[in-house]
Amino acid sequence: MDEPILDCLIVGGGPAGLTAAIYLARFHLDILVVDGGKSRASWIPCTRNHAGYPDGIAGTKLLQRMRDQACKYGAKIETEFVTKLERDEKTGLFTATWGSGEAKARSVLLATGVANRRPPMDEELHDDALARGLVRYCPICDGYEVTDKRVGVIGSDSHGVSEALFIRSYTADVTLIAPDKALNLKAEDHAKLKDAGIECVDGPAQAVAIADNCIVVDTAEGHYTFDSIYPALGSDTHTQLGEMVGAGLASDGCFVCDPRQRTSIPGLYAAGDVVHGLDQIGHAMGEGGVAATTIRNDLCAEEPRWREPVETLEKAETGS
Repeated sequence: MDEPILDCLIVGGGPAGLTAAIYLARFHLDILVVDGGKSRASWIPCTRNHAGYPDGIAGTKLLQRMRDQACKYGAKIETEFVTKLERDEKTGLFTATWGSGEAKARSVLLATGVANRRPPMDEELHDDALARGLVRYCPICDGYEVTDKRVGVIGSDSHGVSEALFIRSYTADVTLIAPDKALNLKAEDHAKLKDAGIECVDGPAQAVAIADNCIVVDTAEGHYTFDSIYPALGSDTHTQLGEMVGAGLASDGCFVCDPRQRTSIPGLYAAGDVVHGLDQIGHAMGEGGVAATTIRNDLCAEEPRWREPVETLEKAETGS
């Protein structure tokens, strides 16, 4: 027998993908989420910036609640890493492949996100520091938590400057450290940092130890101790699957989407950090909801999904 064709395959189980899964399952569509388990949200020890959780919630707990909610309404979730995506030009169907199998789907939502580039430091030290809030990646999310503390920003060029200036609104003690060699900044950037009272330190920089609930960074100018550091080293957007079927990318490396989360390929949608926008849980969830509703409406425009009478459904279930 032929394998059943999914209404939608969702690749990525972060806030965008799981929000879409909840919506699509409650639309009575046949869906599958394939998640590699690398969502950035799972890194968050405690987010206090997400509406509805005034005392905060761990990223892992938030994701588990969302998974449970999606599964309650019929979504299926596989812990796998999709390595290949193909599209049949004649039928418009997609085929996704992963280590233990594959699936065919009428539509695909890519919620594959991005990966932050980590600072040069031991992996075990990084994970411990992250759990303690000594390493942080999103000042929009948790800048409030470093109010009036000593903060180091590891970065250069305009991105590092922008992050240091953003954090300066939370604390007067901000230091911008070059990740490699000397800071190579434009004159106007130097002027902005000087006006803000931000110290500049040449690299290379390496976080070397945790001491007294602080993190120690070794630089070309000596050791510096901070309450938290922010790596401002950029990120890598996970667009490889979309590129395999020809999806267009913007200049920033994110998928080009219309206002309803459609990519340039019919039947392929994208949501969350893999699309240009504010890289926030709330924003990703909003895009997941928009994408799911668009997918439902597009599928129903091709083939109406009228609900059968209860009596007919009961007979089909009992085989009578």
